[in-house]
Amino acid sequence: MSERARTKAAEAEPPDDTVAFQGAPGAYSDLACREVYPAMRSLPCRTFGETFAALTKGRAALAMIPIENSVAGRVADIHQLLPESGLHIVGEHFQRVSHQLLACKGATAKTLKTAHSHIHALSQCRNLIERMGLQTVVHVDTAGAAAEIAARKDPTMAAIASRLAAQIYGLEVIEAGIEDEAHNTTRFIILAREPIDPDPATGPLVTTFVFRVRNVPAALYKAMGGFATNGVNMTKLESYMVEGSFTATQFLADIEGHVRDANVVLAMEELDFFSRNVRVLGVYPAHPYRFEAFGSRD
Repeated sequence: MSERARTKAAEAEPPDDTVAFQGAPGAYSDLACREVYPAMRSLPCRTFGETFAALTKGRAALAMIPIENSVAGRVADIHQLLPESGLHIVGEHFQRVSHQLLACKGATAKTLKTAHSHIHALSQCRNLIERMGLQTVVHVDTAGAAAEIAARKDPTMAAIASRLAAQIYGLEVIEAGIEDEAHNTTRFIILAREPIDPDPATGPLVTTFVFRVRNVPAALYKAMGGFATNGVNMTKLESYMVEGSFTATQFLADIEGHVRDANVVLAMEELDFFSRNVRVLGVYPAHPYRFEAFGSRD
């Protein structure tokens, strides 16, 4: 089945069989969809807004959304879209990013002059680009760059993308594993229209929530104090501007545990006292990569 036919089939299939992602077929988000849900069809969407809409409007059962990368940092737009979407986080996935240098059949390392890809992929492969003396060309996404290279059939042009993109677009792998950092990993969150309520006995859980602190001195310090005094491990805390105001700051946080755990209940009560608009976005199983990469929780 061609990739165009696959996309049309995904759009035609019942939404329960479909997971949406942002990007062209062969993007790393597509790769994550296929690894986590091999029995489901992946639905490519042009923008993150369209990806969220595919889920909210019932064209997909789930959405695979990148939220941060170990090299590039957080993904723009997600922090603005997620809190207002009405969607819920039901899982997470850590995807190892292995970049490949791809070109059309007949091209070699000596014929290449330009490297095409997303700006983050280009920056993550700087060593190879400099070693080969390639000029960089920025594209919207990695898979889109691969599609263009395949269409152009120019032996001077290369794309930096996934091995899945090479398979989809019929490109040759000139060099594999070209990323500068071996730890290059993207964390994805999995969204659904309805929340889940996992049993803490099944394993470690993560709770994600957003909040705004009250406009009083040391409000953030006091709001965070409850997590320290109650032994709740906070693994993520990020701030970002909302409503175009330099004083209206929203925070997104991840903690270990379930919102019904006794220590988490006490910590959230203290957070609520010093904050406003506290909203839980999801309680979901922690991915094993958290402990494989960073060691035991003890």
